[in-house]
Amino acid sequence: MNQAERDRLDALKRAKKKLITQKQAAEEIGVTERQVRRLLRRLRRKGDRAVIHELRGRASNRKLPAEMEQRAITVLSDPVYRGFGPTLAAEYLHKRHQITVSKETLRRWMAKARLWRAGHRRVVEVHQWRSRRSRNGELVQWDTSDHDWLEDRGERIYLISMIDDATSRLFARFVRHDSSEENMRLLWSYLERFGRPLAFYTDKAGMFQAAVKTKRQEQREGRDRPQMPPTQIERALRELNVVWIPAHSPQAKGRVERQFSTAQDRLVKGMRVAEVRTIEEANAYLENEYLPWWNQTLTVEPADAADAHRSLGKEYDLTAILSHVEPRQVTNDYTVRYSGKVYQIDRQDIRVGMRKARVRVEERLDGTIAVRFQDRYVRVRRCAPPVRALPPKTVAAGKPRPAQTTQRKSDWMKNFSIRSGPSVRHAIEVSHARS
Repeated sequence: MNQAERDRLDALKRAKKKLITQKQAAEEIGVTERQVRRLLRRLRRKGDRAVIHELRGRASNRKLPAEMEQRAITVLSDPVYRGFGPTLAAEYLHKRHQITVSKETLRRWMAKARLWRAGHRRVVEVHQWRSRRSRNGELVQWDTSDHDWLEDRGERIYLISMIDDATSRLFARFVRHDSSEENMRLLWSYLERFGRPLAFYTDKAGMFQAAVKTKRQEQREGRDRPQMPPTQIERALRELNVVWIPAHSPQAKGRVERQFSTAQDRLVKGMRVAEVRTIEEANAYLENEYLPWWNQTLTVEPADAADAHRSLGKEYDLTAILSHVEPRQVTNDYTVRYSGKVYQIDRQDIRVGMRKARVRVEERLDGTIAVRFQDRYVRVRRCAPPVRALPPKTVAAGKPRPAQTTQRKSDWMKNFSIRSGPSVRHAIEVSHARS
């Protein structure tokens, strides 16, 4: 019997002895006068146990059978479900094993079986919270994660993600290399599906910003950053009229970083259960399972229903914009050199002022080469570079050199033998005798 039940029993006994009225007892206990009369009748029949609830000690009618608990624990003890939390485990039990149980009940089961233990995260540093943008497409956070996504079941792959700041809508793809080319391919897919956002928010990686070269032992703190040529992605965003915003810390682009934290837990475990081993299978799982779950579960409604994405007009040629672009100079014979190769401009496309002029060379994502002079593309064909003949070597006039002859060994020690001479002692004795 707890303290509340003891207080209720005391009030009932005082009401039974007419020390207080039933109305006063009802106000003290917190029930109606009718309930007080019921409790008094029960008190006469059962005694002090009248204040104890009759369902105490009895199993709930909604209690799940012990066989279901044992089956769920047996399933979750499999190594494939290693590290699963109660929420994710409840989803997989319902979807794959037809065991429907709430995450709180499963939390108790897993804690009792030592399959899960609650952890407390310690806050190391507090950063100022930034509110979401109001419209979809105002700001898109863009980043890459090099986590061990396949857990040594296959090759090393990277996950490139683009998440909308206003709605948390996710767009992602697995790639083999975190290169400008692969990031451009994902950007192409995003632009075709959603349109041009107002701004992209990324880190200061080399593909987004050219690094400033400094001398050894030289510091750049407190000095202005010199103007550097744009990278290929930075140039492409300028041509698309999309603002690029660099983040000064990982916490600044926390939305995409937290998305990676969720993916490194839920996505990795999902691909482990699905036995994903190749990048093609990983992208299929990402498109068919993970992204639909994310965009249906974790997205929010924007403050403004208007979409800030802009359409792609005819003036935006993604094939030309999302290329590796470099300027080159036309030589006197109307050829262009690029990447160690020589390209001849077609005779019909030669224009006035083209010689010694600058042209735009585009190495596109499909490997083809396109050359543009001013506002028109010219046809080119690859040709072999000219081979320059070296002039013959000339010998200065003068006295001709004598022909070199092989030297033979000198014979000045011929017939001279050290072994046939007298010994040292004999030579000394002869010398003394003569003296």
